[in-house]
Amino acid sequence: MGLLHKIGIVVGVNNIASSIFEELFPDFLKVKYDQPSEYIKKYWGKYEIYAKKEKLEDNNVTNGKIFEYLLATLFIREDILPFYLEAKVAFVPNVKFDLMLYAEECGPICISAKMSLRERYKQADLEAIALKYVHRKSKIFLITLNEKEAEGIKKKIKTGDVIGLDDVIYAKSARFDELIKELKTNYKFSQAGKIQIIEASQIVTRESLKGLVKALKSVD
Repeated sequence: MGLLHKIGIVVGVNNIASSIFEELFPDFLKVKYDQPSEYIKKYWGKYEIYAKKEKLEDNNVTNGKIFEYLLATLFIREDILPFYLEAKVAFVPNVKFDLMLYAEECGPICISAKMSLRERYKQADLEAIALKYVHRKSKIFLITLNEKEAEGIKKKIKTGDVIGLDDVIYAKSARFDELIKELKTNYKFSQAGKIQIIEASQIVTRESLKGLVKALKSVD
């Protein structure tokens, strides 16, 4: 069993992407790097060589998972913990977020990992809007490996054509390094608490009525 399974990033067996990751990077905890973007560059560059050799360049599922594992393992290296993978949020139906943190300052912080954007940014933006409808202060960052597309969506954010995403960031850029630094210095992360769906000063239940009903019947 590899590190991804032991840590809990991967659950179950027959995961092609995790097998590849653990074959290429058996101990990510010992890899040396100066900046977070360098970590992504080094690992993704090695995977690209492997993918080309094994003809996996067009396997979007495997490529996407490898990218998610890179981000998750980087968060571990940077001590940005705890975090959730494939997370669902109460009252945000039919949405599963790639990687999510919970900050005391603003609630959920979502990291959406996309290899390329094209029309996918629209889905990420809709998911961001749905999350912010419930958690107004939440943050949503779209991380991608396509620099040109990232710049294009940034412009859409500035013009107001994209309203849910806080930023779109190229994972090999200095801006990505800034984001990691911001997460480490500006927020205090913890596990999300259990949600009390209804709060009230009083509650009337069958159990609370049982004694009263018996008492009334005995009076009659």
